[in-house]
Amino acid sequence: MWEMPEIGSRHIAFEGVFRSGKTRLAHILGQRLGSKVVTDKAENPYLKDFYDEKDGAAFLAQLVFLVTRYHQQAGLLQRDLFEDRIIGDYIFEKDKIYAYQTLSDDELLVYERIYGVLADRVPKPDLVVYLQIAAPTLLRRIAREGSPLEKAISEKYLEDLVEAFDFFFFNYQATPLLVIKSDDLDLASESDLRDIIDQIAQMKRTPLFYVPQSAGAKDLKKR
Repeated sequence: MWEMPEIGSRHIAFEGVFRSGKTRLAHILGQRLGSKVVTDKAENPYLKDFYDEKDGAAFLAQLVFLVTRYHQQAGLLQRDLFEDRIIGDYIFEKDKIYAYQTLSDDELLVYERIYGVLADRVPKPDLVVYLQIAAPTLLRRIAREGSPLEKAISEKYLEDLVEAFDFFFFNYQATPLLVIKSDDLDLASESDLRDIIDQIAQMKRTPLFYVPQSAGAKDLKKR
């Protein structure tokens, strides 16, 4: 019989492109582990203007996201010392992934200066879990359950975004990293959830790549 393993990581962050399942998984594990869940605040008054491709909207939207995420992440340093565990659905560095997909070179110069001042003040998670999905999976999920704004995003932008996330995490070394191939991940499957918890509990410093049982096989190997 399966028993909940002991998990050493006190701050776990899930990442992935939107519609990857990271927020839902963070809430599920947060409930099971009795942890505080911190989610990315998506409210942004310039987001619609960005999708409508209005001049300057991308830069304004990105700055709002950057500052909002900074204040939320910096607040974790002031968390209750008796807080058992924190589970988040993003890492601060993900803001830069989007910035490099949307901003001009001149805008990036300004963005990088602001980012550089803020990034050193943000706590690092003990473990990052990247839910990797392919572009066709993202397109299918948006078509099936996406918001009107998401459905208005160009296919080319979405493909570039998936590639940018993969590239970022292929080179990620800031914290221990668990990559879960999530195209077929079934968050309603007790078996898949237990497997994920087991992998988190076993994580060491070496990055790991994991294919859940719902994909038809279990393939765990050092990258």
